[in-house]
Amino acid sequence: MNKTELLEIIRNGENSGIEFKRDDVHPQSLAKEIASLANLEGGYILLGVEDDGTITGLTRSDIEEWVMNICSDDVQPPIIPYFEIVLWEGDRGIGIITIPEDTPDKPYKARQGSRWVTFVRIGSTTREATREEEQRLYQASGVVRYDIKAVPGSSLKDLDMNRLTNYFRNIRRQDCPEQEEPEQWETLLINTEIMVESRGKAIPTVGGILLFGKNPNRYLPQAGVSAVAYRGKEKDYEAIERKTMRGPIVARFAEKEDILDTGLVEKAIEFVCRNTGSKSDLVEGRRIDRPDYPEEAIRESIVNAIAHRDYTISGTDIELSIYGDRLEVISPGRLPNTVTIERMKAGCRVTRNELIKEILRDYHYIEATGLGVPRKIIAGMLEHNGTEPDLIEEEYSFMVRLWREKFEG
Repeated sequence: MNKTELLEIIRNGENSGIEFKRDDVHPQSLAKEIASLANLEGGYILLGVEDDGTITGLTRSDIEEWVMNICSDDVQPPIIPYFEIVLWEGDRGIGIITIPEDTPDKPYKARQGSRWVTFVRIGSTTREATREEEQRLYQASGVVRYDIKAVPGSSLKDLDMNRLTNYFRNIRRQDCPEQEEPEQWETLLINTEIMVESRGKAIPTVGGILLFGKNPNRYLPQAGVSAVAYRGKEKDYEAIERKTMRGPIVARFAEKEDILDTGLVEKAIEFVCRNTGSKSDLVEGRRIDRPDYPEEAIRESIVNAIAHRDYTISGTDIELSIYGDRLEVISPGRLPNTVTIERMKAGCRVTRNELIKEILRDYHYIEATGLGVPRKIIAGMLEHNGTEPDLIEEEYSFMVRLWREKFEG
């Protein structure tokens, strides 16, 4: 980092990725800041800079060794940052600890006395993580798979046996027990992670309840899609239609792929179809009706939100919003693991909910190549009307925005 870049950082002050510290700070205080940045998106800790941006410079002669020892002894798992010193005025230097963005071993904990504590960064402040935040960090690193956790209080009776029979016999093309054979069903469902054995009992997993539950919201209030269609380009109380969609994710199909009972995916798609129209174009003297949005792009946006949302965030549905000029699908939770928007555009296959993804793939809701975003959403919209979708990651959500038509000028 050169002096110009460093000066700009100091001028802008502390934020979610920048922390100022004196180099006589207690080692465990520095460890706390290192761990919190590693648990977010990385960043910089500037040693020799006061909270108000005043440059006091480094005082330690062994500064690099001191920093590396803290990262090794007071952060768990140990982290190896990049460290450099930029000389300021005279012999005053500023130490720069660079925490990489793609730290894979979350959550990082800092030694605090005799305890190891997980810290998170909120704006320019650092605080101890809540249980839910720590759980999301474990999930983000792939250490914990939330979709195969047991759902306390639930049992085989909470699963839709018609859908399960349909899944094994019609979708997977394999034999399965008769519905009057609960013990055989429990064995099959444990082996396929739709249930899990806990203290001698078979209990449905989160993924099992979401995919095949009779009433998923009884146990998982966040399981659903809240949809609104607005007349204009902004949110308005006078909506065309508002609907909260509930139920299992997957549909029940007949032998010839006719839908006998819709699932959450179909309900959301039907809402879009009801509340969007089409435009007529003359092509070589013939009138061609073109829908506002291509069906594949709609379907992929909805399925991705359902498959990859963060189900540890409770009380928050997937949001489906239709405006006069665009369609937005907002999925709770940041992108999983080390996925970035650029990696997503290239077809990155990392997932958050492996069980849900694999079963949706069995139904062909998701294509096997993992290229749905670049092929169906991005290329599909460009071919349809020449617009490029917006993929936007925010602090607690991810949005796909499709544009109804191309804006000229």
